[in-house]
Amino acid sequence: MTITPKKQKNILDKLNIGKLNPMQVEAQTAILTNSEIVLLSPTGTGKTLASLLPIIKKLNVDSTEIQVLILVPSRELAIQIEQVIREMGTGYKTNALYGGRAGSKDKIDLKHRPAILIGTPGRIADHMRRQSFSLAEIKTLVLDEFDKSLEIGFEKEMTQILQALPELKKKILTSASNKAEIPEFVGLHEPVYIDYLNIGTSQLKVKTIISPSKDKLKTLVDTLCHIGNQPGIIFCNFKDTIQYVSDFLTENSIDHGCFYGGMEQKDRELALIKFRNGTHQLLIATDLAARGIDVPEMKFIIHYQVPQKAHEFMHRNGRTARMNSDGTAYILKWENENLPEYITESEVVEIQRAPKPASSKWKTIYITGGRRDKISKGDIAGLFLKQGKLTQDELGNIELKQECAYVSVPASKAKQLIEELNNSKLKTKKVRISEI
Repeated sequence: MTITPKKQKNILDKLNIGKLNPMQVEAQTAILTNSEIVLLSPTGTGKTLASLLPIIKKLNVDSTEIQVLILVPSRELAIQIEQVIREMGTGYKTNALYGGRAGSKDKIDLKHRPAILIGTPGRIADHMRRQSFSLAEIKTLVLDEFDKSLEIGFEKEMTQILQALPELKKKILTSASNKAEIPEFVGLHEPVYIDYLNIGTSQLKVKTIISPSKDKLKTLVDTLCHIGNQPGIIFCNFKDTIQYVSDFLTENSIDHGCFYGGMEQKDRELALIKFRNGTHQLLIATDLAARGIDVPEMKFIIHYQVPQKAHEFMHRNGRTARMNSDGTAYILKWENENLPEYITESEVVEIQRAPKPASSKWKTIYITGGRRDKISKGDIAGLFLKQGKLTQDELGNIELKQECAYVSVPASKAKQLIEELNNSKLKTKKVRISEI
């Protein structure tokens, strides 16, 4: 299969993308015509799609083995890329393997080889040692957010993987930072660099809010009231901090989700789903949420605690004020605290008293059926619009997974919809429907 301009337009239509941005256009040409590419572009600018379109163009439709290997630093990024490829509707089988996932699921997915395999270095290296699949036809390797994989300690596994790929013809490295050196084990000789890190008219404002108390909890609530009903991320350095911040927001009736490395994988996924669909406007997170996860652009982020390193500060801020847009990064500072030297420009502001943000108008409903049951987003929309009698603007985001689906609906109608739609039939499967 070749992706013609017409087929590419169909893919973009499925992803609700009008046209590619300049970085994606340049990257597509470079990847098609060069064997070593380093793609540097801010978080949220579409690096994944930029690399996938030319990769899929070159896949061999007759091959029954894995042709492309994409290594990522986190489970969330693996799941995100898998979802994007499936939504592209190319017809090529794609699977994601990562730590914390049942080995039996890996075995099922690998029985019929995917054309594109995505995974964390630890899980992929383990499968290579077990000889779970052939390496003979893997000609393209993508190291997505390669610096993050190195930062969290995957160098050994990445080295083993590269040494084990005998037929590699193309290497693509992506990052949202230009600070990391490309390690020797990657074996780049004359890479083509595509650097969009300093291009665009992003209007990031950095503002500091002074807290009279060391714990800054009341100042945080006052800041959220000042900002009002907008989606944003509150960044903390430690999961223990997240817990007491979360407890305080709960005491003050401010809806939120939490996201950090120590959570169960299913809870992390659910936190992102609720954040994306508006059930939660706020996410309290560690730097795990600074990049490599699929969340919409937002107008603000809050540094409840500032990170130790400048590049972590930059990646957090990259969640707002992306290319050609504006946004604000708020720093909460105890009055006796000294900020790190890397923070050179920040306006100290006073916040106005304001009412607490209203509770979300959305609830998330869980459906026990997904792609494996041949259920589509259209099937789910039809159920809620026809049988559930929702209007188009009452039907929120639908996220379709392999074995289940999540739908955001008006909070005022969630209970009624569950009563009316539970045990309905979607395609050939009777599904259970519940609120989560």
